[in-house]
Amino acid sequence: MNIGITCYPSVGGSGILASALGEELALRGHEVRFISYERPFRLPTDTPKIHFHPVEVSSYGLFKYPDYTLPLSVKMAEVSVQHRLDVLHVHYAVPHATAAILAKSMLPPDIQPRVVTTLHGTDTTLLGADPGYGPAIRHALAASDAITTVSAYLEQETRRLLRMERPIEIIHNFFEPHAPQRSLSEVRTELGLDHEVVVLHASNLRPLKRIDLLLDSISRVKPREAFKLLLLAGDSFAPYEARARELGITDRLLVLEKVTQVEDYLQIADLGFYTSETESFCLSILEGMCFGSPSVSTAVGGIPEVVEDGISGVLLHSSEPKALAQALEQLIRDSVRRKQLGQSAQQRARERFSAKAIVPRYEALYRSVCGRER
Repeated sequence: MNIGITCYPSVGGSGILASALGEELALRGHEVRFISYERPFRLPTDTPKIHFHPVEVSSYGLFKYPDYTLPLSVKMAEVSVQHRLDVLHVHYAVPHATAAILAKSMLPPDIQPRVVTTLHGTDTTLLGADPGYGPAIRHALAASDAITTVSAYLEQETRRLLRMERPIEIIHNFFEPHAPQRSLSEVRTELGLDHEVVVLHASNLRPLKRIDLLLDSISRVKPREAFKLLLLAGDSFAPYEARARELGITDRLLVLEKVTQVEDYLQIADLGFYTSETESFCLSILEGMCFGSPSVSTAVGGIPEVVEDGISGVLLHSSEPKALAQALEQLIRDSVRRKQLGQSAQQRARERFSAKAIVPRYEALYRSVCGRER
């Protein structure tokens, strides 16, 4: 099939998932065309059957703010015509689904691609409740040929906040790790690690990730010398540097920004730590699970669909720093328990959240909306 994919190219779960999906679809013989203002940061440059079509955003004096939705819709229509797209798969409702619906309406019926919209989180939970966005999102979803969400939690929230009654298919995120480019010992040496347990946190550092809570909790873990927090930041850590100094934990932090070769660092993680206020799925937890790393996290949103409490990780219904620190401290001290949880986490990731388990569901959905046998 000829499949167009639009996503935010910056660091974030929606863009990472869309890039991985495109890569897997290309490996299965489909032609995949990414349409965005930048090439997604984890999208490989040398994979056959993957193409990138940049959207040029102009700044006219007439507009106070540059418009992206209209140039995006025009590029979507252009690529659809030139390459006879079967499907436009848009990740995130705003502005991608709106642009896709507009692009489709520009074209003659016989060459209109089917629009599949995948919701990833704040496009429902934040923007869906905003009167300035909600009606446009509802219209775009109503006009889409299919809607998917990355968790049952998000499906329920979408129905509640957007009053959606049409079918919504739940297709969880997946992660198919590449082989690390460097050895475990090389990476530990690079980071100056000795005997310390490595606690990993990877995120875009947005407010919902509660980095303030994460740092506060880390400051309470004892003994201090037993661990280091490796923070893979999708954005600048600068806004949190002062707080880290106040808490006296700068010597416990290793911060790397906008890492593309995440597998090099996932392999050295002993456990993950996530203190989010809400999550639609939390792809970072799954990435760690694939390398046998269990997590300590708040039991919010779709995380309980990823992690089985006490089996493949530890979930807390408290957001108190003391409780989070205690749970983390227990796993830092107990290497046997940590290993048991990690083995279960890795097995769960391979069985439930691999490309083999998830990608065929997207392929079946594409065939269905195109009127082909599912």
